[in-house]
Amino acid sequence: MNIFSDDLAPDRRLSHRHSVRTALRVRVWNSAQPEHRAESVNVSLRGIYFNTKTPLCEGEIVEVLLKMPEEVSGEETTEWRCTGHVVRVEPFDSTKGKLGVGVQFYCYEAARPEQARLPLGAVDRRLPQLRSGEAR
Repeated sequence: MNIFSDDLAPDRRLSHRHSVRTALRVRVWNSAQPEHRAESVNVSLRGIYFNTKTPLCEGEIVEVLLKMPEEVSGEETTEWRCTGHVVRVEPFDSTKGKLGVGVQFYCYEAARPEQARLPLGAVDRRLPQLRSGEAR
């Protein structure tokens, strides 16, 4: 049996993909098109593949908002806003009119879980206290 190297395309992914289904919202930059909802098929730190009924075009810049699963980020699940461009659009489930869309992220902003807020005038015991007269 002959195996041709052309038949075995190398995996160009730089980060591991996780088969995770999570709800997300997608917005196209500089577009009057409203934000729409979709569901991920797989996610990595560098991109996402999702299915949607909304037609998108390769090259479009999109913003994807999702709760990034802990198994992907290594941190507690938090809301992420990811900006990237569409690298692939293909039929996903033609019977339901869905497209599969691949997005490569340029950057992302992750919301961190907020620490509990203290009532006005309360002392936070986690922080070292300054004695009267010490410089701050």
